[in-house]
Order: sequence, then C-alpha cells, then structure tokens
Amino acid sequence: MLVAGFPADAFGTNCYVVATAPGEQCVVVDPGIGVLDRLDALLAEHRLHPAAVLLTHGHLDHTFSVAPVCGARGITAYVHPADRELLADPAKALSMDLSSLFGGRLPYTEPEDVAELTDGAALSLAGLEITVDHAPGHTGGSVLFRLPGAGSQWDADQVCLSGDVLFAGSIGRTDLPGGSHPAMLTSLREKVLPLADDTVVLPGHGPATTMGRERATNPYLLEVMDHGAQPAPTTGL
Repeated sequence: MLVAGFPADAFGTNCYVVATAPGEQCVVVDPGIGVLDRLDALLAEHRLHPAAVLLTHGHLDHTFSVAPVCGARGITAYVHPADRELLADPAKALSMDLSSLFGGRLPYTEPEDVAELTDGAALSLAGLEITVDHAPGHTGGSVLFRLPGAGSQWDADQVCLSGDVLFAGSIGRTDLPGGSHPAMLTSLREKVLPLADDTVVLPGHGPATTMGRERATNPYLLEVMDHGAQPAPTTGL
C-alpha cells in the first residue's frame, strides 16, 4: 500500500493520497487550501489516478479544493451528512474572526457528486477496503478512516486517518460552531481508545504517530481513561 501526503501552506492541513501501489487508482483525503499544484505533482510522481475524495470533516481547511479536484476528474466526494452543508457554506463552522478572513471572498459549492458516510460503513474504493467511524466533537460530522496497513511503509496492521479528532499529543479543538467537548470525549472513549497500539495514526495536522504512543502520553486520552476531562484545546482551524 502507498500512503503519501504533504501539509498545505494554510493551517498546515495534511492532504493524503492512498493507493494499493504506484500506478494505480487512489483516494485523496482532505484536499485543503492551495494544494492543487502540489497534489497534481504528487499524483504524477506516483502515477496515481484519483477515484474518490474522502473528507474527514467539513472545515474549510480540509475541503477548500474538493470541488476542483472532483470536478476535474468526475469523481465523488464522501462526507458525513452532519457536515455536508459546510461544503456549500463553510462559514457555518467558522468563528467570527475566521469568517471575516474567508467569508465572501470566493464562491463555495459542493462537488457535483457527493456521497454521505455512515458510521461503520465499509467502503471499497480504488482497491482499498476502508472503514468509517463517526467520531463527532471537533465537528458534528467528523469521522475516522481505517484501513489495513500491511505493505505500507509502516507495515502496520492498521492505518487510521484521524482528521482533527486525534493529533500527536493533542486533540482537535471543540470551541467552533458545531463542536462539542462532551461529544469529543465520547468519541475518544468509544472510537479512539479501542484502536490497537500498533495502529498508525495520520492526523489532519502535524506528524504521524501511533495509538500506543498516544495512549501512553496524550494528556486528553489519559484524562479520558481516568474518567476526567481537560479544558477544550484550540489546535487547528
């Protein structure tokens, strides 16, 4: 399996491509702000052909380029229905400061073909078997994407694209419209903590990590395991 990616210049949002091998079809995950040229270069480098775009949630720094990526290739974008409205109106999930930064400057539309994700769904795309876990808290429609990691550069049993649910050493902020800290704590307890220690976690921002490392050192997971709660973080958009 091939997993490659890069951080967008804006907000450092990680855009990933996942394929069974070079020269095959792939899925694009979270094409953010200003990524089109670098994404095209990455696809050309590995001779990949996008078959779909997967969105971990509806925030603008993860969805900004989804319409052009899908439209240029006639492919489907996958998003949880709780965040679907953000594709056409991302300001609904932005703070007032961020709305003033982005709002009204560009026309936002959702891609022509959008499919809605459901909790526990098993997607068969580009030769990959991808499991969807609905994990609200950062947004109402945040999800995790899990897939077998055998043959990847980590050769792990499982890879998890965690979006802004889980970062190395932290979690996604819950103070923006649509966020919920209690829901985040539930997602951490019910969807994140059950992941095996050797699961490779590829977050929406920052470096890759492993579930074992986060279970042992991430203060938010430690608090959840101790049945406590910390103040909501403010990492990411």
